[in-house]
Amino acid sequence: MARVAIVTGGTRGIGEAISLALKDMGMTVAANYAGNDERARDFTSRTGVRAYRWDVSDYDACQTGCAQVASELGPVDVVVNNAGITRDGTLMKMDAQAWKDVIDTNLGGCFNMAKAVFGGMLERGWGRIVNIGSINGQAGQYGQVNYAAAKSGIHGFTKALAQEGARKGVTVNAIAPGYIDTDMVAAVPADVLAKIVAKIPVGRLGQAHEIARGVAFLCSEDGGFVTGSTLSLNGGQHMY
Repeated sequence: MARVAIVTGGTRGIGEAISLALKDMGMTVAANYAGNDERARDFTSRTGVRAYRWDVSDYDACQTGCAQVASELGPVDVVVNNAGITRDGTLMKMDAQAWKDVIDTNLGGCFNMAKAVFGGMLERGWGRIVNIGSINGQAGQYGQVNYAAAKSGIHGFTKALAQEGARKGVTVNAIAPGYIDTDMVAAVPADVLAKIVAKIPVGRLGQAHEIARGVAFLCSEDGGFVTGSTLSLNGGQHMY
C-alpha cells in the first residue's frame, strides 16, 4: 500500500514541487493549502493530487484536517511542514500581530501538524517529518526578526523531536533553503534581487525541484539513518 504524505503549503512554489516529487516516488499525497481555492483547484486539475484546506496555525484545524486525510487516504506516514508566511519589518516598525502571525504559522504549524500525526507514526514504527527552515533562520536577515526567529526555532524543534522518534523508526529532519526562484522571490525588486544573487557562490537562484529532491531523499526508505539533521540547500551562500 502506498505511503500517505501531507505537504503543507503544498499547492504552489516549493510546496508544489515537493508534492509532485513525493507523488513520483509512489506516495499518495495530500496537499494542504490555506485559502486560495482557485489555485488549489488548478493544482489538482494539473497534477491529480488532492488538495485540502486548513490553516496550519490553528491547532484544532490541523487535528481535523489530518484526521480527514487519514480517513480518506489512509494513515499518514509523511508530513512535510512547508507552509509559511512573511510579515517583514524592522523591530521598531513591527507590531505584535505581525510577530504572532509569523510565529504561529511558520513555527506553530510544525507543532500542530506533528502533534496530529506523531503518535500514529510511533505506533506503526515508521514515519518521516521534514520541516522547511530557511537560510535566514541560520544567518538572520535584516527586517525579519519574526521570520528568522520562527525558522531558527524550526531547526531546534527538529533536533529535539528527532530524539523522541529515533528508536521507533520515525525520523525528523529539516531543510534550510536559500533563495529559490519562486513567486515570493520574484516579487523582490530587480536591483535588490541582483544584489542577492551576487552573494550566492554558484551565481544563481535555486530551483524548487532542487529542494524537493532533498525532501524526497529524507522521506524515502534510504533516508532512515538521517535524523535530527538540517540540510542546507543555498548554493553556498551560508556554509553552516
